[in-house]
Amino acid sequence: MDHTMSHRLEGIRQLPMLEECTITRQILDRVGDKWSVLIIVNLGVESLRFKELQRRSGGISQRMLTQTLRHLERDGLVWRKATPTVPITVEYGLTKLGESLLQPLASLVEWVNGNRGEIAKARSGYDSRHQDTELAGYPAVE
Repeated sequence: MDHTMSHRLEGIRQLPMLEECTITRQILDRVGDKWSVLIIVNLGVESLRFKELQRRSGGISQRMLTQTLRHLERDGLVWRKATPTVPITVEYGLTKLGESLLQPLASLVEWVNGNRGEIAKARSGYDSRHQDTELAGYPAVE
């Protein structure tokens, strides 16, 4: 193991357990959810009005988009600007904090893209070994 990896692992070992850190779990849940990732990536390109953001985040309902944007705004990742026009114009963009999340997200996407063949192979092997058998130690899926 190289020095950089050893240093990184030591840093991880020193982090508080996730079960003990509510805000860490909440933020990881937020930035790991599919809608938040799509919204952050879309706003990383440019600030957008609500309907355009909804179009670019294919499949998201108006309610879910509103809810996700509120959560991201509350966490300081997204800003909201309402202009008093008729009808009101609302635009969203990334804050500096939100922009700082783009690189880690890009790294994660890069990792997934670089390993998806190996992951698909592992899934296929797992599925073929576990057809029609209950997994010992795993609860039944209902």
